[in-house]
Amino acid sequence: MKLAKDRHVVVGADFAGFPLKEAVKSHLTENGWQVKDMTPTLDDADMYHRVGFLVGSQIAEHEYEKALLFCGSGMGIHVAASKVPHVHAAVCESVPAALRAATANNCNVMAMGAFYIAPRLGRAMADAFLSHSLGEGYEDWDGFYDYHRIGYDECEAFDYEAYRANGFRVVEPREADLGPEPRALAF
Repeated sequence: MKLAKDRHVVVGADFAGFPLKEAVKSHLTENGWQVKDMTPTLDDADMYHRVGFLVGSQIAEHEYEKALLFCGSGMGIHVAASKVPHVHAAVCESVPAALRAATANNCNVMAMGAFYIAPRLGRAMADAFLSHSLGEGYEDWDGFYDYHRIGYDECEAFDYEAYRANGFRVVEPREADLGPEPRALAF
């Protein structure tokens, strides 16, 4: 698997997200990232949901650890990618949201909307998302990692039929003690 810590990422966009994808991709390659672009030309940019499936497959097949997606709003491509097994996708519109998607939710795919995000912001969001992982920055918050790891693991293993059969409750839920939020924490 190609890892973010080794500066590898896969990207894709539909027609609306293509210009933002190009700006972010250029920034990443200029900063030493190896970028696999599933939509290298505008002619290769399929419908948003098909790009979401295609890029999501790179996560499901364990080819890449993290991916970036781009469409007009970020919403449709996110929904499609989320249908692919093992994809934990977030739609982000700010640097703090991108950082939190990586550090608290352990997301492996971030979607951005080119209708709302300017290239400079998109580059900063990509940097925040790609350069952080679960628990980073929250080491002083007792139980933060364990609490959020349970959330990730239960989402990853979610079986709707077992959930339904168990009265719409998680089967064998785990618990973690989440200590009080540190006073200096901004988000």
